[in-house]
Amino acid sequence: MYKSIKEKYNKDVVSKMKEQFGFKSALQVPRIEKVVINVGIGKFIKDSALVEDVKKTIVMIAGQKPVMTQAKKSIAGFKIREGQEIGMRATLRGKRKWDFIEKLVSVAIPRVRDFQGIKDSAVDAGGNFNFGIKEHTIFSEIMPESVKNIVGFQVNIVTTAKNREEGLALFKLMGFPLKKD
Repeated sequence: MYKSIKEKYNKDVVSKMKEQFGFKSALQVPRIEKVVINVGIGKFIKDSALVEDVKKTIVMIAGQKPVMTQAKKSIAGFKIREGQEIGMRATLRGKRKWDFIEKLVSVAIPRVRDFQGIKDSAVDAGGNFNFGIKEHTIFSEIMPESVKNIVGFQVNIVTTAKNREEGLALFKLMGFPLKKD
């Protein structure tokens, strides 16, 4: 029916959202601003080869090189010092954003074992979508036989929605497999 999720958004979602919420202009309809992929590498900090492996994994999944994130403050219990590199983040915009969302909804999420749907609590009060992925092997770019360590990460899809209801409607119309809590 539609060639891509971006085409579906432009042709179908915008008109349905205008009708449902009474928006007068297509520019009032919530849109996706960016996708942020966050990975914590706390358990791999000591081994730089494993950190490079995680970085290569994120490059394959996101299509761009991640930025290293640093600890804002020291936490003795976790053996973390202020300024120490403890994670990676890739922010996707434009074509990469739409490609990643397409891949997430149509390929990756259906590959999760015993998948029952995403709880609608994944959409926060600001209308943004937050989803944790336990195993990076659900993405088709990853060859399971070449995986040394399983990496989990957080996917945040930031929207211009003003509230949770607008965000829920946007993600449901775009085809995200949301279910009631």
